Amino acid sequence: MAISLSDIHEAAANVEKLTVRTRQRPSPKLSARLGANVELKLEMEQHSGSFKTRGAFHQMLALGDAALAQGVVAVSGGNFARAVGYCSGALGVDAIVCMPENAPQGSIDATRDYGAKVELLPDAVAAFARADEWVAQGRAALHPFDNAEQVAGNGIVGLEIMEDCPGMTDIIVSIGGGGLIAGVISAIKAAMPAVRIWGVEPLKAATMQRSLAAGKLVNINPASLTKTLGAPFVSQTAFNLCREQLEDLILVSDLDLIRAQQYFIEHEGIAPELAAASTLAAADKIKSRLSPDDRLALLICGCNDAPEDIATYAAMLRESDDQS
Repeated sequence: MAISLSDIHEAAANVEKLTVRTRQRPSPKLSARLGANVELKLEMEQHSGSFKTRGAFHQMLALGDAALAQGVVAVSGGNFARAVGYCSGALGVDAIVCMPENAPQGSIDATRDYGAKVELLPDAVAAFARADEWVAQGRAALHPFDNAEQVAGNGIVGLEIMEDCPGMTDIIVSIGGGGLIAGVISAIKAAMPAVRIWGVEPLKAATMQRSLAAGKLVNINPASLTKTLGAPFVSQTAFNLCREQLEDLILVSDLDLIRAQQYFIEHEGIAPELAAASTLAAADKIKSRLSPDDRLALLICGCNDAPEDIATYAAMLRESDDQS
């Protein structure tokens, strides 16, 4: 599955009136901290609270009216569920989202509130099996990351970053199933091939790192606190692009994620989810590889951690710091 720059521009035109052109702003404090010119791409301000909405709209619209009339089905425990809920409500499409019972209650509630029907299953395996039953009955399947339209939709974020930061030298992107970084690489390397693209994963959900080390796709049992970076496998497309184009892949601990999240809350006035805060955690680890003339974009991809979870994470960080 190859995604071209024209595919991404087509996706941008397709969803322009349905999505938000999210803000990008400089961060003087992080620029001083990291020794480079830092800009924050606030994709957390997208409808449904994450980048997933762009691709979900593009997937649905690509199906055509006849298929949409039969309804859609998706599997997700988090941000893609919210995105499908939002997009189906906006388009008037009947949508079912199969979610594992341990999905965050906030995501379950938001998906329903946006307009989708939610079916809770014992686990992700059962959720996928149930979705297959719905597909057999005529519904169109939507995939959270391994889908050409989803990846092209994700690539729109890369287009906006390049427009807002034409002098960009570096960008850090988080990796779950790989759909986001596949879209960003496809956009940026086609237009600005000299830009260094860095990936970041949690140590306890290092799906891409394990696959790259093995030279092939592998399945893992993710155990990180950040469920939105907890895909058990990455797409072949993302794997191929990362193997060929990634400057480096940075691994960060869950405490690194929490510390970065708290920094954003306390010093930048935003509350990104752990997955989104991972880009700062990675930036701290590569700052010796940055120069004062570099222009670094941190992609802040979502904001759907519940307030009570953020409070729990902060307490874990305090306890860890007290013990050290």
